[in-house]
Amino acid sequence: MLPFNRIPTHPGEMLLEEFIKPLGMTQAAFADQIGMPIQLLTEIIQGKRGVTPETAWLLSKALDMTPGFWLNLQRNHDIVKQRLESTD
Repeated sequence: MLPFNRIPTHPGEMLLEEFIKPLGMTQAAFADQIGMPIQLLTEIIQGKRGVTPETAWLLSKALDMTPGFWLNLQRNHDIVKQRLESTD
């Protein structure tokens, strides 16, 4: 069950903190490696954009994970954020 008292971590923050930084890569190098425009990656990391199925596929291939991992993070973030915003 999702905790509805706080918004789950945005997948962009998790991507940066749990994957890109530990790999010792810059955002630009990671974007280049996976074939994504740096501006798009930056906006995802900043939480200004969400992870789409296309982006989830790129991340899953680069990090040897499933696309569902990234889509579930995004879905959980969006559901709780919407719920908290609608109760304001």
